[in-house]
Amino acid sequence: MQRRFLPLSALRVFEAAARLGSFKAAAEELAVTPTAVSHQIRALEARTGLALFDRQVRKVSLTDAGAQLYPVLRDGFDTFEATLARLTQQRTRIQVSISATNAFTVKWLVPRMADFRRRHPDIDLQLQATDDLVDLRSTAVDIAIRYGRGPYPGLAVQPLFTDRFAPVANPRLGVRSPDDLARVPLIRFDWKRPQPENPTWDRWFTVAKRPQPRQASQLRFSDEGHAIQAAVAGHGIALVSLALIADELEAGHLVQPFGPAIDGHTYHLAMSADRPPSPQVQAVADWLRAQAAGRGYKP
Repeated sequence: MQRRFLPLSALRVFEAAARLGSFKAAAEELAVTPTAVSHQIRALEARTGLALFDRQVRKVSLTDAGAQLYPVLRDGFDTFEATLARLTQQRTRIQVSISATNAFTVKWLVPRMADFRRRHPDIDLQLQATDDLVDLRSTAVDIAIRYGRGPYPGLAVQPLFTDRFAPVANPRLGVRSPDDLARVPLIRFDWKRPQPENPTWDRWFTVAKRPQPRQASQLRFSDEGHAIQAAVAGHGIALVSLALIADELEAGHLVQPFGPAIDGHTYHLAMSADRPPSPQVQAVADWLRAQAAGRGYKP
């Protein structure tokens, strides 16, 4: 029997009658008459050419064919019910989406998720990690973390904190002064949007008034998060965001052996200016600002 010809109504009636062991009880559950139940069962038996019930004066019992069919239908309807219940529950939960760079998402947002769930158990966060700019006016993203100087037309923007960059390394390397840069590989990463004010090693050497060591080897990555992991692993010294490695510094996995620290760009909290935030979106924005302020970062 092809799927599109399955008698779904009759199968539902059969499952109820088999489960309850009574046409009358099945009729009460389905809000129909016992005659209607009997008619559906007979129609199903006629269509399949199988006797599904042994009918007695005060009760009915399954035949061998009915006993084989019943558990299949029972399990199927149980699965339908459980799946629909789960989907309905998901639909009723509030979801707020945040778009941020890959490095910011992994190193700043993800470590703070436990705190967010504890404070807002009724809100589900969806993190979209991308280094591409997301148009808040044409997507379902509620909040974007923008990194730069702006301006950001069409967005309601508030600064979170200005980033700082400094040389950091695994303490096992024994880096103590800028003179050690001549023997330790420099870890670099590529900026998606090259700008003169980007906190690069070239700019750091200019601010530090030191020549770049010619003999130092280099490692280059396409992503700042990978550069951070390379520094943690002890592969060299990296010039990276102090905000993104706060946990590594606190745990002693990385140290900042010397300065200077140079300014990076500013992280901004951006929302659509055309779409007033819901209470849940506003709660997430307030939490982000509190997290930034709580770590001592100044807008």
